[in-house]
Amino acid sequence: MTAGFIREELEALKRAALYRRLRLIEGEQGPTVILDGREVVNFSSNNYLGIANHPALREAAKQAIDRYGCGSGASRLISGNMELHEELERRIAALKGTEAALVFNSGFQANTGIIPTLVGRGDTVFSDSLNHASIIDGCRLSRAQVIVYEHCDADGLERKLRDAPAGGRKLIVTESLFSMDGDEAPLVALVDLAEKYGALLMVDEAHATGVFEPNGAGIIAKLGLTKRVPVQMGTLGKALGGFGAYVAGDSALRELLINRCRSFIFTTSLPPAVLAMAIAALELVRKEPERRQALWTNCLRLRDRLLQLGYSLGRSSSQILPVIVGDSRACIDLSERLLERGIFAQGIRPPTVPPGTSRLRLTVMATHTPEHVDRALSAFEELKKVEDGG
Repeated sequence: MTAGFIREELEALKRAALYRRLRLIEGEQGPTVILDGREVVNFSSNNYLGIANHPALREAAKQAIDRYGCGSGASRLISGNMELHEELERRIAALKGTEAALVFNSGFQANTGIIPTLVGRGDTVFSDSLNHASIIDGCRLSRAQVIVYEHCDADGLERKLRDAPAGGRKLIVTESLFSMDGDEAPLVALVDLAEKYGALLMVDEAHATGVFEPNGAGIIAKLGLTKRVPVQMGTLGKALGGFGAYVAGDSALRELLINRCRSFIFTTSLPPAVLAMAIAALELVRKEPERRQALWTNCLRLRDRLLQLGYSLGRSSSQILPVIVGDSRACIDLSERLLERGIFAQGIRPPTVPPGTSRLRLTVMATHTPEHVDRALSAFEELKKVEDGG
């Protein structure tokens, strides 16, 4: 029998328009999907380059199963370290321009494991106010003092670094591309501050990996900062179309995580098919820069027209376009009205985003056609006219 407080919690979520439910996607993940039995244009996926269903990834997974079987059998420190794990890590290190890399089972596991490995009691973490939940939880689990600085405010961060308690390690953690806002962190300034104040810098490239030149290496590489960011984390399940995560850095970082990182040590390792898919994805991303070009073409077209229509997109400069609504109920209502018009755009509400900033999180794909973008723009234009009383 369900405890009474559980039902009370659910009712409270419903009253606040914060209740969530699973939506069933049938078939493949692509620019269009079958949602609740109906085909809609998908603007809710992180499959930015549209390669989750690519024949090369499918074939790599099939061959890996035929050769290695379905599971890894154990954690990597027991008997679950396979040649595919190490090959993938070499490929990631080559992409990121680092000495070494280490694969994790998910981005959440990576962040909640890496941060407590690097800092603990007596240390201080400086975290951007809009960092992902996995970073927030990693900071909490570390038991270090956590100092939150205003979003992308390098000057504010410097004041906090200057006033921080003496002694202990200092760690600055940020996303390079923020998952709910689509804006970039001021990485050049953060690198300078880390070096000035003797802090370690960790950058989460989950939404930048695969998307930014050169070769999809991410924003760190785009800015020429590879040698100045010692801890580079990212994921394999967004633009790379698969599953899993990584950290890239020097060999000492890799060895420390192998020996101390609980979320790496105490879990069954990724299976062969997932590893092979990731290796194939890295090769595909390297060989087909036109996918990134198509993504940016779609981004610019959708963003520019939405701004012309009067929608607020915050400070987005990427494939993540937040249509800021504010009120949670109004956000869900807009999402449902778009769905009625064949556009799947999820409403994002607290606690994922701060109160009063509920938004539709539009995510663009390289495989969206001009017709898909036009359909979305037509729906937004129609709803804007209704809102304005036209």
